[in-house]
Amino acid sequence: MGSHQSLLLNGRLTTIRLATAVFIGGLVIASPLAFADEESSDGTTWGLGVGAISEQDPYAGMDRENTPFPLLLVENRYISVFGPEIEFKLPSLVISDSQQLNFGIVAQYDESGYEQGDAKILNGMSEREGGFWAGANVAWENELFEVSAEWLTDVSGNSDGQRFDLGLERTWDFGEHIMLTPYLGASWQDDKNIDYYFGVRDSEVRFDRPAYSGESATNIEAGGARRVPV
Repeated sequence: MGSHQSLLLNGRLTTIRLATAVFIGGLVIASPLAFADEESSDGTTWGLGVGAISEQDPYAGMDRENTPFPLLLVENRYISVFGPEIEFKLPSLVISDSQQLNFGIVAQYDESGYEQGDAKILNGMSEREGGFWAGANVAWENELFEVSAEWLTDVSGNSDGQRFDLGLERTWDFGEHIMLTPYLGASWQDDKNIDYYFGVRDSEVRFDRPAYSGESATNIEAGGARRVPV
């Protein structure tokens, strides 16, 4: 992010995130407490559950929030819905019996942003809003692991930013309803997105908050997800 770091940031933006699930908008740990799933006659898998989020927004002076939340899962050959993201599946490319490329169009809601009353350092700052992001993804499945790439852009027009995510994961199944999926990935955000959420405009400058123009940055993410039956 350059040689000068915004005072708005709670530590560096480039971090290693250890979590059971990572969502945009700060570090979010989603740990499912209960999950029930069922497969219908048309091959659609659906599920409802309850989870807990422990979220630390990346702005100095903001307290960690712990919030329960509902989980919704819908999956079939055409669509996948999980939490704030929906994916419309495109035809796959079968390379061999053990390899294929999967393509999709994705949309998700991003809760990033703040109001000036959220922390003292934000007093006098204009509100930064979250919004909807959309783009495309591709995943390479093989016998050993899955490699995925996803590009998203801010279609709400708040930041006009872009993100590119690259991930590597593998899933182990334990019985019919329990699985463990370790994950390693990198997420790149362009300068428009960083500047919108962490920049300080000339009109927002004060003696302890100098002007700051954000630069592109990369986050390293690591973690795992586990599903447990009710």
